[in-house]
Amino acid sequence: MPKLKRLTAKQILAILMQFGFIVTSQSGSHIKLTHIVQNQKQVLTIPNHDELDTGTCKAIMRQASRFISLEELYVHFYTE
Repeated sequence: MPKLKRLTAKQILAILMQFGFIVTSQSGSHIKLTHIVQNQKQVLTIPNHDELDTGTCKAIMRQASRFISLEELYVHFYTE
């Protein structure tokens, strides 16, 4: 059974930027990413930590799945 990877903030940023997210601001240790679809701005916040807990990674994946299909995200967030 595949396991959820423990990713860093840099890794998650790189994954999400591949799908069209752009960094719009940073406040303290949180980075705001924006994705524009059909003239609607959608914002996702990522904590800027060295290694994120698996629960945090899962929550980020779930939030990003509103904009990106789970099949595309699954490859980046889970091990084989």
